[in-house]
Amino acid sequence: MDFVVLKAGFFEALDREGGSVTAAARAVGVNPNTAFGWARKAGVRGLGKPRRAGHPGRAEYERLRAAGVRRRDAAAQASVHERTARDWDQGIRQIGHSRLHPDGRLIDYKTGVTTTATATEPSVAAVEAELHPRFLTVAERELIADIRREGRSLRAIGRELGRPASTVKREIDARSADGAYRPHRAQRAWAKSRARPKDSKLAQDGPLRDVVADRLRERWSPEQICHALPIEFPDDESMRVSPETIYQAVYVQARGGLRREVAHALRTGRTRRKPHRSPDQRTRRFVDEMVMISERPAEAADRAVPGHWEGDLIVGPRSESAIVTLVERSTRYVLLGHLPGGHTAEEVRNVLVPLVQTLPGHLRGSLTWDQGCEMAAHKQFTIATGVPVYFCDPHSPWQRGSNENTNGLLRQYFPKGTDLSVHSPEDLEHVAQQLNGRPRKTLGWRTPAERLRDLLTTT
Repeated sequence: MDFVVLKAGFFEALDREGGSVTAAARAVGVNPNTAFGWARKAGVRGLGKPRRAGHPGRAEYERLRAAGVRRRDAAAQASVHERTARDWDQGIRQIGHSRLHPDGRLIDYKTGVTTTATATEPSVAAVEAELHPRFLTVAERELIADIRREGRSLRAIGRELGRPASTVKREIDARSADGAYRPHRAQRAWAKSRARPKDSKLAQDGPLRDVVADRLRERWSPEQICHALPIEFPDDESMRVSPETIYQAVYVQARGGLRREVAHALRTGRTRRKPHRSPDQRTRRFVDEMVMISERPAEAADRAVPGHWEGDLIVGPRSESAIVTLVERSTRYVLLGHLPGGHTAEEVRNVLVPLVQTLPGHLRGSLTWDQGCEMAAHKQFTIATGVPVYFCDPHSPWQRGSNENTNGLLRQYFPKGTDLSVHSPEDLEHVAQQLNGRPRKTLGWRTPAERLRDLLTTT
């Protein structure tokens, strides 16, 4: 009986929800698959998702473009993304996760699969596509041919079309064959001349693809690879590739031929992009007297003077092992400390003190840490090393962003969920050397080791 009542309640909810099977199923607490089965047997067809309204800025953008405003300026004034504006101008339509081009190409950006028309003739969709008003239509081309046969001037044709005479002249000069202008032939030629499919640079075998694959195996980021290529191959223009092309080759199946590299290529190990989200709230664990980051010297905040460090731990499973990570704010130089047995305040202090004491005096400016209880012995650390400790505000990891970024890089070597105690101090030193030998965008594509060496040799 309960099942019958539930089914009746579903059909009542279906009327209330405007015919949406999913919404009605949610309202009565029924599995959507079950609800769709009921609707199908009853001969009821769901209305699906409501059709989305067009872009709110398109009308304004079209008005500005018709008035002769540049694409970039018109997009900015209409609050439209420049790529969206370019798609509108080129007659590209978005259909789900695919984009339909005027020449008949349908590109699915989830799978990378491209469906194209024949290479010899444009598709019907390309010929009959409704594009930006500045493009001539089939009807306008027919009118040009008719008025031209009457022997009227280019200016007269332009007045009939509401277009400049120069537009008419360019059209006739470019599309005429054997001295005759045929409108439908001109339309097909125009459609065929528009954007055509083009293989990605990395979809082709060659030295560029080999170099990119080698750098990815060495765990370089796509942006590092992009900026290193002009330095390594200054005279070879073929050895150029953008970071986005590399990401597309890695992320999108069949897009660029680097699919097999995905497991080790990117530091996150993801196979698709992930939007940034707000961090989860964490309870405050450190309650002893602290010197807050707001009291840190200005020279540490603007990274003008070297010797100011950021620190944290990366922790193994069940918090049984950890690694101390220190990053110098000016040079991004990395130091790692071994904590195989635990990370109590005393154990962290006993690793930090000798690690910092290896540095010359002018590189011992300050240490910034979060409010983790492992720094309960911060006063003892300061007494032993002379390095003051400043604590970040609660839930503010961006206040030690260099260290957060470095911890992300280290997870490429020490994945989450793995036992960190198996790594010896020599292993940590090897990893630190690798990180310190990578070029960094923020350093003008120099390495942290080079920047630190320059500081040590000039002071």
